[in-house]
Amino acid sequence: MSPVLAVSRIAGLSLLALSTGLGGVAQAQTPAAASAQAAPAAGPSVTVTRAKISEIVQSVVVSGSMIARDEVLVQPEVDGLAIVAILAEEGDRISAGQVLARLSRTTLEVQKTQNDAQVARADAGIAQATAQIAEAQANLVAANNNFDRTKALRSSGNVSNETYDQRDAVARAAEAKLNSAKQALAIANADMALAKAQGRDIEVKLGRTEIKAPQGGIVSRRSAKLGATAAMAASEPLFRIVADGAVELEAEVAEVELPGLKPGQPVAVTPAGATQALAGTIRLIAPEVDRASRLGRVRVALTGNPPVAIGSFARGVIETGRKTVVTLPLSAITYARSGATVQSVTDGKVKTKTVQLGLAGDGRAEIASGVADGETVVARAGTFVRDGDVITPVATN
Repeated sequence: MSPVLAVSRIAGLSLLALSTGLGGVAQAQTPAAASAQAAPAAGPSVTVTRAKISEIVQSVVVSGSMIARDEVLVQPEVDGLAIVAILAEEGDRISAGQVLARLSRTTLEVQKTQNDAQVARADAGIAQATAQIAEAQANLVAANNNFDRTKALRSSGNVSNETYDQRDAVARAAEAKLNSAKQALAIANADMALAKAQGRDIEVKLGRTEIKAPQGGIVSRRSAKLGATAAMAASEPLFRIVADGAVELEAEVAEVELPGLKPGQPVAVTPAGATQALAGTIRLIAPEVDRASRLGRVRVALTGNPPVAIGSFARGVIETGRKTVVTLPLSAITYARSGATVQSVTDGKVKTKTVQLGLAGDGRAEIASGVADGETVVARAGTFVRDGDVITPVATN
């Protein structure tokens, strides 16, 4: 065989072998490519969560200031007397009838001494008028007897007309003196009654020089000062008392929350700076809503009357409902005009469902209907997936 033919044959065999090898490779890759084309495309990764049965507590948060449930204002009941002693300070717990301050008694004691003299004088006037009446009665009896004898003698002509007229005048004068003595006694009795009334008034004023607490409680403010003149018409009372030490929260609440509130509901009250909430209950719900702010008012009574500064800020959490039901995070719920919806996930496919909501609290909402316990839903509403989309679920903790 010539060298040229040998080279040509070797080249042909090489080309045949190469062709055969490439064909085998092509045949070997065809099933894998077909498998890749048959597998579905993976959807985007989306965080999901499961509906679960848990306790949910719905509450309303309110805020306001601590005030006295009832405040007692203590004013002086007598004018023009200086304050000589102060016996109570702010923060003191006092009882009903306790003396808080004393006023000067000097002027009233002088008036009482004068009144005692007036009473004694009126008593002497009564005694004198009584004696005068007795004397006038005796004189009247004697004058009437003389006049009766004179009348008898006159009829026999033994007494002159002049004597008759004189004894008649004496009898009339004795009667007039008796009437005058009786009037003097009436005046003396009136003077006595007036003096005694004035005495009682002075006694009342003397008693009022001791300014007493009309009701027990805690002194919240004292404006009384030593040496100052007490005045009933003063704008500021001498003392302010928190009746029975009862302090409560006066809070504002949105009008839309008012229908869910009622007296007796428990409230956790946290005053400013406190680390622990105080127990309380709704005592009163105001029947009026402010037209400008659209806020209503509630009064929350604190259990046990704990010591809280009047006027301090406080926050209250009012429990309006408590259930153990199927719940979902609020973030998984979409709100629309047609109602609330969630995006349920089954076998990686999204389906939008309408749900009925109940209580809401602590970042979760009650699912009254539409989703069952254990059902998977998209954890964050508003994720860019739509009904029918295929996703790769990623469970949350």
